[in-house]
Amino acid sequence: MSQFQEKTQITRIERLTENIVRITLDSPDIASIAKPGQFVMIRTGNGKDPLLRRPFSISQTSNSQHFQILFKVVGRGTSLLAHSREGEYLSVLGPLGNGFRINCKSRNCLVGGGMGIAPLLFLAKTMLRKCPNTPPLVVLGARNREELTSLVYDFAELGLSAHTATDDGSLGHHGLVTDVLKNLDLGTNCTSYVCGPHPMMAAVHLFCKDRNYGCQVSMETNMACGMGACLGCIVPVTKGGYGHACTDGPVFDAKELVWEVK
Repeated sequence: MSQFQEKTQITRIERLTENIVRITLDSPDIASIAKPGQFVMIRTGNGKDPLLRRPFSISQTSNSQHFQILFKVVGRGTSLLAHSREGEYLSVLGPLGNGFRINCKSRNCLVGGGMGIAPLLFLAKTMLRKCPNTPPLVVLGARNREELTSLVYDFAELGLSAHTATDDGSLGHHGLVTDVLKNLDLGTNCTSYVCGPHPMMAAVHLFCKDRNYGCQVSMETNMACGMGACLGCIVPVTKGGYGHACTDGPVFDAKELVWEVK
């Protein structure tokens, strides 16, 4: 898999909410080969603070020219990135990791929670192109309406109506995405593609396991290098030992992982 490290220009910055930001970057090298579920490592500061790059899922590409990242401001690195300006250049390494494996022969269901929704828009666009006769179902969860509204609109622009769940009940179902899944007609042959908080992914994995559905999960972990050298993103696997989320994943078959269900 080709990877590129380059200075990439910011062409657009959008503040979807006070703390959720979407950035569009000009990079034909990355955009032309990226696959849904892959990620990039971005240097968020100009000096040594922060010292390490930060990982960001590729949320979509455009015309093999641009790609987008979507993130929530949670610390110094993301805060610096959110205060970047259009026209500035960022040091970007990618695309990295293994993406989703699309199964056009099954009913497909995309399940995202919070910023885990980010890679699913790219996946939805790719599915519509590869599997035009079987558009995916979309289930999105977040804390409240504010975090979901613009993302729901993104899927609507693709012709996909998202089923929603919020912690406070301000949009869609008041509760969990698994509650929504239980009320959908998924048939007997379904594959779920999941990204979000670990407890949510564990719950969707159990839901799929009970029904003998396929389930792929994109693991969101702390990463220092993104290339398997630092051992900072290891995840326990059922065959014993650990896998690297950055190189073996971030997308795994859910049954390959050891889940701690609380």
